[in-house]
Amino acid sequence: MGSHLQLQGDDFVLLRVTHSNIKSFSSEVRFSLQMTVEAVKEKLWKKTGTSINAMCLELYDDMGTKLSDLSDNLRPLGFYSPQDRYRLHIVDLDPSSVTSGGWLEDTSLVEKYKISDEAYNKRDDTFRKFKGKFAHQDPSAHEIKISDNYMEDLCANIKVGDRCQIEPGEKRGIVKFVGGAETLGPGFWVGVQYDEPLGKHDGMVKGKRYFDCPALHGVMVRPDKVKVGDYPERDPFEEEEI
Repeated sequence: MGSHLQLQGDDFVLLRVTHSNIKSFSSEVRFSLQMTVEAVKEKLWKKTGTSINAMCLELYDDMGTKLSDLSDNLRPLGFYSPQDRYRLHIVDLDPSSVTSGGWLEDTSLVEKYKISDEAYNKRDDTFRKFKGKFAHQDPSAHEIKISDNYMEDLCANIKVGDRCQIEPGEKRGIVKFVGGAETLGPGFWVGVQYDEPLGKHDGMVKGKRYFDCPALHGVMVRPDKVKVGDYPERDPFEEEEI
């Protein structure tokens, strides 16, 4: 069978992962062909939040044709003969899943805490009160300004498409934007798409889109937080797969 040939050939395969509930989610993930389907599900649970017991996996070729359901948790992934760039689609069967309802992608669905200006002004522990007190004590504080070319020199060796690591935290990703961002403030900024859903947005910040990426993978940081170089995507199963 082709599956046996696949197991004897390359040890790993790079698949594009999509999700039934998170339409904007699409990530290329490296898998060992020796991993069981259950181990694949555990790896994807850590990336998407869909529980193993509620997860069904479907394999599609690079033309979009469905090839099989990965229905046997005990079989190795290589049994299904996946090829690089094939698509592995997650179907979340749990109606109460953290991924259901669209709130991971549409923040307008999340109920936000609101307080009236009158109630806010009555509080003594607010930033507004602190800022007013600080400015009164040091009138020059509010005159401090950041220039439009702030940290421009640090962007000389950072370009779109570079692999990078963000400090602190050692979170890895790819550079998606370099330049000024008027909605964030003066100076230069770097937009990064994290490999994992550890970001704050999908590339849109305060109503302005600076780049495109899956939900919760995007972040905008100052250039001094960005290190570019050979920073490949981490694989939490890498040590187990060697």
